[in-house]
Parts: sequence; C-alpha cells; structure tokens
Amino acid sequence: MRVTLLEIAWGLTALAAVVVVLTRIRLSSSDHRPAGRFDFARGILTTHTTAGVIALGLWVPALYLASMPLALLAIGAWWIVTIAGLLLLARWLPSGGKHSIEAVEDEWTSGPWLSMLAHLGMLGGASYFTWLVLMRGL
Repeated sequence: MRVTLLEIAWGLTALAAVVVVLTRIRLSSSDHRPAGRFDFARGILTTHTTAGVIALGLWVPALYLASMPLALLAIGAWWIVTIAGLLLLARWLPSGGKHSIEAVEDEWTSGPWLSMLAHLGMLGGASYFTWLVLMRGL
C-alpha cells in the first residue's frame, strides 16, 4: 500500500487542527497562569486561534476541490499560525536574570516538550503544505 502526498496532507491537516484547538484550550484558562517562564500577550493566542480557524476553513476545501487560489490563501494563514505558535513557544525560553522565576508547570505536562512537539510540528506542516502547493501544484 502506498501513501499519496494528498493523504499526508490530510493527516497533517488533522494534526494541525488538534494543535490549534489544544493550544487555545491550554492557554486560555483564566484560573491560573499558563505553563512556561513568561506570560504572553493574549493577542498572540487570539491570532493563533483565528488564523488557525481561517487556515482550516480555506485549506480543507482547497484540498477537496484542488483549488489553487484557496490553497494560496490558506498557506498564508498557516504561516501566521506557525509564527504565532513559535512566539507562544518562546514563553519557555530560559531566563538568567537576577529576578528570574522558575518555569510554571500545568496539569498537562511538565516542561516544554508538548509545546515544542506541537509548534515545531506545525512548522513542519506549514513547510510541507507550502511545498505541496508551490512545487507540486496541489
């Protein structure tokens, strides 16, 4: 059995949807400070979620209909999601200042591994989507 490039794209699309939704759920709690060393601007989370919904709303029909205009718009949205996700990931960067605080953990995981997996995976997915559209013509 051989896996096609389009089947890989559908699988990565499903994973990207999970990243967008779980990032929103994990970081939008108002009960406690989100995991990481630094707080972050809520606008980054809103951008991540909004661009993610737009990207999915454009990308799914683009894949289904093989529509290049929709795919190109979706690629732009995927890169916005990726950049916002990497900015959210930066909250884990170590701080060596005199008044630095220890990283806050949450009930999801200890350490940044889940965020790294999600947002570096999103970087890989956006790169694959871009390659698929621009080099292979969807």
